[in-house]
Amino acid sequence: MKYLFPLFIFSLFIFNTSNPKEDIIGKWKSDRINEIEFFTFDAEGYASFESQGQILGGKEFSLHGEKGKMTYSINIETTPIEIDYTITKLQSGESKKILGILEFLDTNSIKIDLKFDEERPLNFSE
Repeated sequence: MKYLFPLFIFSLFIFNTSNPKEDIIGKWKSDRINEIEFFTFDAEGYASFESQGQILGGKEFSLHGEKGKMTYSINIETTPIEIDYTITKLQSGESKKILGILEFLDTNSIKIDLKFDEERPLNFSE
């Protein structure tokens, strides 16, 4: 009987741990309807944006005649959460980072603010 309580506590920790990257996996509605409608993140580390029916990113996409891929990484240890996108040209291997911040609004929606000039936004612009 004296071993049941520690076993119960141990099992709570085992079943309650989750990888932060797993929490973002899926298709998220954007708060910026006029710009990007959806953000999608997969378990392999690929990300994409969807705007006006067009999808940019993922494992392989084409932009201006060049093929590329878009990956992501997140840091939930910061407030707001940091998100980095890396766009890589498949032929040359050349890559560019887009730095951003992220906030979960509800179970289906997120707010993301991005900067394309190698600086991370410090807060969300309206």
